[in-house]
Amino acid sequence: MRSSLLRTFTILIGLAAAPALAQAPNPVMPPATGKPPATAPSTPPPPPAAAAKPDAKSDAKAELIDINSASAEELSRLKGIGEARSAAIVKGRPYRGKDELVRKKILPESVYAGIKDQIIAKQK
Repeated sequence: MRSSLLRTFTILIGLAAAPALAQAPNPVMPPATGKPPATAPSTPPPPPAAAAKPDAKSDAKAELIDINSASAEELSRLKGIGEARSAAIVKGRPYRGKDELVRKKILPESVYAGIKDQIIAKQK
């Protein structure tokens, strides 16, 4: 009885350790020649410019101007938006979407086309 329990216990431990052993790297043993093992050529690292290049989409999202909360001064920094248009944007708040600037006739389509990638209409 003891030997069957011991055998069962050993099998269970082996099964429990199998996933950990399967993930462990399999070291390659060098031949016993006394020489250090030859290393496989590695792929060169990516150029530093590619590693340091920021993601353009994440930068653009971080710099979007919220037309529902930006000041008239912030809005007037956009191309084609002066004091009168920025005041009209502030007066027409809140916006459900940035395209409402054209639908409410606050901005002409040509001006909107130039700034649509720089603005967002966040909901509260």
